[in-house]
Amino acid sequence: MELHILEHSLKVASIEKEGIQICTHGLIKLAFLASRTRCKFFSLTETPEDYTIIVDEEGFKELPQSEHISVADATWLALNVVSGGGNTSNSQPIGVTKIAKSVIAPLADHNISVFMLSTYQTDFILVRERDLPMVMHTLSSEFTLLRVVNGETVAAHDLGVTNGFVKPKLVPRPIIHPLSSPSNMFCVTSLDPDTLPSVATLLMDVMFYSGGPKDPGASNEDSSHIRFFSFSLIEGYISLVMDEQTTQRFPNNVLFTSASGELWKMVRIGGQPLGFDECGIVAQISEPLATADIPAYYISTFKFDHALVPEENIQSVIGALRPESTAQ
Repeated sequence: MELHILEHSLKVASIEKEGIQICTHGLIKLAFLASRTRCKFFSLTETPEDYTIIVDEEGFKELPQSEHISVADATWLALNVVSGGGNTSNSQPIGVTKIAKSVIAPLADHNISVFMLSTYQTDFILVRERDLPMVMHTLSSEFTLLRVVNGETVAAHDLGVTNGFVKPKLVPRPIIHPLSSPSNMFCVTSLDPDTLPSVATLLMDVMFYSGGPKDPGASNEDSSHIRFFSFSLIEGYISLVMDEQTTQRFPNNVLFTSASGELWKMVRIGGQPLGFDECGIVAQISEPLATADIPAYYISTFKFDHALVPEENIQSVIGALRPESTAQ
């Protein structure tokens, strides 16, 4: 297995809901007019609390300075696990549960905080740039380490951390943060970049203006139905995560969907903002799911984490994560 260290220097930021209008011009340029920017890595995720953006330094220049924008205090690098010598972005996702014991757990055991972004195409593990020497030291015995330079993969140089690799102890990690499972069912999908102009107006409405579809027949009593939408444009590949109702707004045959029409349920992690310094949150969730052989997408945002699991597995997931209780 190969671990690719991508060349993008990334910023992670939060945009307050009330401040989104001052950022909309820059965000539309990054999402829909990428050829007019030098940005290669852009992700925008809306949750009930805020918008989280993950963007490279070129893309960050497109955003205004504002009191409504909070930026995490670090530069982040994206790591990508590739099985064999495939291209980073067009390989099928390994899945966060497939890398739980080989990547996520060892980094947690070495006190390295990670920020996860699963997309339709692949899974990105974000680490602080300053942690890279220890990341490479920790994972070098399990992976061939490669850096991506000008789009080409080259051997990663030793950054000076020595004294050998310590195999992590496989000890249970208690889940210390509250869990909840919204009532929405979600789709993880994509679309051909060539078709983006044809749905740009609809996507802009979904992302910035509509606040989600308004269904006159929907019950207002379903307080567990949340607003969640994620758009990523990374090295030319588009990934979308949206609830089932939102997908129905798109024309037929525009979105890529599996033959089974697979739907996903969400587990939200955190009763209050998680911050960036705690280690092991992703491991707490991904290790039990890996043990149960349940696939998952994992999306970290500025304040909370989100795991997406197949709809038919949600009760097993809740049981695996919280044997003594039920997610609310």
